[in-house]
Amino acid sequence: MLYFDIFGQHAADKLAFIFKGQEMIYGELRHKIEQWANYLQAQGVERGDKVGLFSKNCTNFVVAYFAIIKAGGVVVPFNFQLAAREVAYIVKDAGMKFLINRVSLDLDEALSEQGLTGKLKQYTYEDLDEAVEHDFVDYQMQEDDNCTIIYTSGTTGKPKGAMLSHKNLIANARGYTLVVDIYPEDMTLCVLPMYHCFAWTVSVAGVLMHGATIVVQETYIFKDTMNLLAKYQVTTFVGVPTMMQLFLKGATAEELKNIRYFISGGAALPRILAEQFKAKFGKYVREGYGLSEASPVVTVNPQNKIKIGSIGPCIPNVTVKICTADGTEVSGEEVGELCAQGDNVMLGYLGLPEATKQALNHGWLHTGDLAYKDKEGYIYIVDRLKDMIISSGENVYPREIEEAIYTNPAIAEVAVIGIPDKLRGQAICAYMVLKEGAELDKRDLRKYLLGRIAPYKVPREFFFCPQLPKNATGKILKTALREQALVDMVNRKR
Repeated sequence: MLYFDIFGQHAADKLAFIFKGQEMIYGELRHKIEQWANYLQAQGVERGDKVGLFSKNCTNFVVAYFAIIKAGGVVVPFNFQLAAREVAYIVKDAGMKFLINRVSLDLDEALSEQGLTGKLKQYTYEDLDEAVEHDFVDYQMQEDDNCTIIYTSGTTGKPKGAMLSHKNLIANARGYTLVVDIYPEDMTLCVLPMYHCFAWTVSVAGVLMHGATIVVQETYIFKDTMNLLAKYQVTTFVGVPTMMQLFLKGATAEELKNIRYFISGGAALPRILAEQFKAKFGKYVREGYGLSEASPVVTVNPQNKIKIGSIGPCIPNVTVKICTADGTEVSGEEVGELCAQGDNVMLGYLGLPEATKQALNHGWLHTGDLAYKDKEGYIYIVDRLKDMIISSGENVYPREIEEAIYTNPAIAEVAVIGIPDKLRGQAICAYMVLKEGAELDKRDLRKYLLGRIAPYKVPREFFFCPQLPKNATGKILKTALREQALVDMVNRKR
């Protein structure tokens, strides 16, 4: 099966999308994909051509995504928050010839700087609606062909393009929905950004595969989300921890009663938040885990047994192991690097053979996350390998400290990082956001933590801030915080 065929069996009159009050049935979806694929071929898109997609959430995003693949192209979804120079970098790196641009981003200057003037053809959704005379070429594609390139966030350098195949994406949607049930009568809200692999698999592809209806929200605004949940009687919700926190603060159990399950991913779900959510709404948040290189889902908590604090066991047809730096599998519940294997694992990074070899070492995808596995196969993320702090010779996991700080009732959000220290090698630093109206003295917080974690784990520096830097899926950008910490430390010494 090819990726654009995953919803080919559904009845033509079955409702597929609702966006800003406009409905689209599955028959219309399939017809429009064919029409737009034909237009793209008429404009010169050939097998293997990279086609960018720069747009906020909408029904047309989905149509364009599948139309590009059906035309024989490889779709490259862009984070619509990127600056023009960041977009131009990806255009050049991918060797992109075509771009569907809904946001009307002016790229001329940035493309000129990359030596790409006149080399990128740009189209709008309105252009794609134009009828053209063209004999469609039905390329004989294979399931292992690259059809999507997801550019990683680039928090550790220049972004890398993870190449995903038809098989990768279909296997992941299928495996995910074997654990997380989706029924044809479901109304699911897609509020996560569609350009992100997380949203695409769990809120779009998995839903379309099972013939359910997607209510599309263009951008996340809590009040709008609550209105859509009520208006369309939404039955499933997938989001990030920040959204769960806003439900906890601003929703009632009555308002969320129709939702069968809540799935959280994209960032670590604080234990205290998970416990408070269950206490208020009587429903668990089912935490999962993934990464773009795995299409992206690797694990998720099953409905019949949810463990707070765990990202769950691996989904069907995915294998995981916890290993040491040399690739040896650890014993018992030891901490090591989480590695994954399965049909969902990427083909590799575009144009980066050495990075691919490192990531896919000995046939296993090395995630860069430290974790351990319990006797029932449930995985617990300890921290990012690169975020581990070595202070005075001791390994310190920021997430453990964050969980301790989260138990203080004044704390809304926290991120712990390591900063250079001549004496200790690294010192521990905490950035915190207080809950509205809350006050907290740093000395009192230090005393509070001394009763919960070892003294060497208590942060040396505490900074309060109005908000933490995050990416579009709610993941805290610790690289940005490390840069900020250097500035804050200098200012503190003055």
